Amino acid sequence: MAVTPQEILRIEQDIVRVLKNIYDPEIPVNIYDLGLIYEIDVEPDGITTIRMTLTAPTCPMAEQLVEDVNKQVGKVKGVTEVNVILTFDPPWDRNMISEEAQLELGLM
Repeated sequence: MAVTPQEILRIEQDIVRVLKNIYDPEIPVNIYDLGLIYEIDVEPDGITTIRMTLTAPTCPMAEQLVEDVNKQVGKVKGVTEVNVILTFDPPWDRNMISEEAQLELGLM
């Protein structure tokens, strides 16, 4: 069943709330404010694609973070399927961290 553009916006907002509760285990900041989420795309049928990166390609927690995103976003009302695409283009750098998180980390 297709959803309206307003419902898609609500689903995307709910997804952002969920992502703000998933933390990089090595940095005390959630993955959304850390700038690891590049794109959230919710289709009218509820299929959701999350394009994300990691702080480093060799991140030992990569598998766990991707699994957490899959599992938690999959619980959002209106999401029927989750596809997480891990990318390193563009490479993550600390300029992608939200202002709030930079203050929290003492980077400003």
